[in-house]
Amino acid sequence: MTRAVKIIVEKHPDGFVAYPLGLRGVVVGEGDTYDEALADVTSALAFHVETFGEEAIEADPVVLEAFIAEAVVNL
Repeated sequence: MTRAVKIIVEKHPDGFVAYPLGLRGVVVGEGDTYDEALADVTSALAFHVETFGEEAIEADPVVLEAFIAEAVVNL
């Protein structure tokens, strides 16, 4: 069985971090490039499913879209 999972990839000064949306548990990937971080999180997701079963990625409700927003906070 295959399933599409939405992944957030963040660019930081020291590399990239990637993580899935709508997942039970914590799965994170990292790399020096966007592609490395995406490949790392994909591998981590496969391991997560092997370890905890397919229900570990059953998001309820399923994430249909993801948006990036910015808020200003007074400190």
